[in-house]
Amino acid sequence: MNILKMLEAITTYLTEGFAKIFSSQEEEVPEIGVQPFECVPYTKETSA
Repeated sequence: MNILKMLEAITTYLTEGFAKIFSSQEEEVPEIGVQPFECVPYTKETSA
C-alpha cells in the first residue's frame, strides 16, 4: 500500500509541474508599451 501512495504522490507532483509550465501566464506578464526615445542618435563623423 505504501508503494501506491508514493506512486500517487509522484504522479501528482509531475502533473502539477506540467500544468504550471504549460498553463497560460497572461496575468503574470506585465504590459510593456513603446518606450519613449530620450537621446540623440549616434552619427559617425566623417573627415573629408
